[in-house]
Amino acid sequence: MPLHDPWALLLLLAVPWLARGRRRAAPPTLPYPVLGALRAVGPGRRAHWRWLLPALRALALVLLVLALARPQLGKADSVVRSEGIDIMLAVDVSSSMLAEDFQLPDGRANRFEAVKAVVRDFLAGRPNDRVGLVLFAGRPYTQAPLTLDHGWLLANLDRARIGMIEDGTAVGSALAAAVARLEGSEAKRKVVILLTDGQSNAGKVAPLTAAEAAKTLGYRVYTIGAGTRGAAPYPRLDPFGRRVYVNMPVDVDEDTLQQVAEHTGGRYFRATDTDSLRQIYAEIDQLETTSQEGLQYLDHYELYVWLALPALLLLAAEALLAQTWLRVLP
Repeated sequence: MPLHDPWALLLLLAVPWLARGRRRAAPPTLPYPVLGALRAVGPGRRAHWRWLLPALRALALVLLVLALARPQLGKADSVVRSEGIDIMLAVDVSSSMLAEDFQLPDGRANRFEAVKAVVRDFLAGRPNDRVGLVLFAGRPYTQAPLTLDHGWLLANLDRARIGMIEDGTAVGSALAAAVARLEGSEAKRKVVILLTDGQSNAGKVAPLTAAEAAKTLGYRVYTIGAGTRGAAPYPRLDPFGRRVYVNMPVDVDEDTLQQVAEHTGGRYFRATDTDSLRQIYAEIDQLETTSQEGLQYLDHYELYVWLALPALLLLAAEALLAQTWLRVLP
């Protein structure tokens, strides 16, 4: 068990001296006419327990010294060697992602809500991977850089909303932004997983141009086309403010997404429902891992309170006994 302040143990050398307490300068005397009678009485039963007071004091002092040394469970940090790759997630947040053609345990859900749930499960199985997040609609926006703190990344994903970026589908610019975020990484494998439900109609970079840049840098791109085939229910408000659904055509540019994936050595997938989306991320989960070393911060628990409290109770007991049952009259 590690000690935060082991030097405090030196105070144990003073415990025997402190436990003896203060001696009286001269014992008080009382005049008695007949001393023989007092000698015959002898010491009372309580006198045999006088050793208890210094024992309680010594034990309390030992516990206080150990508390000052601050014993802990766990360590503040450690260097760990783990297996992982660097992954950038590029997720479409255009208005078409509001189409409700996916299912979650609590009922019908839109595509973006389903992606959030599936990404959460995906990250739970890859604790050693650094993962980043790029959201895109009419332009890309980096929601989270590469990080091992998946809880923080998921919190940023939960805060994302449809409409937070001007509408459109900038597939090429989103891929270029994800590729740029992977630059400088020392991982041997770098992967982009791009999900969209439409055709590229915005941005300054063509999808195949961004794919060429990814290929040149050695990054693999997996693309996912989200949405059922044919038409999907899209929520709208009628003139009375009521929520209604209209069927909107699903227009995923599968040819371009397939070319982007194949050009970089990746694969294209089509997610028509929540189950197929989970299967896609599970298949991507089989990616080869690489070795990396980093600093891991661990929780540690302070144990001094479990020593200090009994020490205070022992001192209180010693003081109480000294003034009552084991009191010595002058």
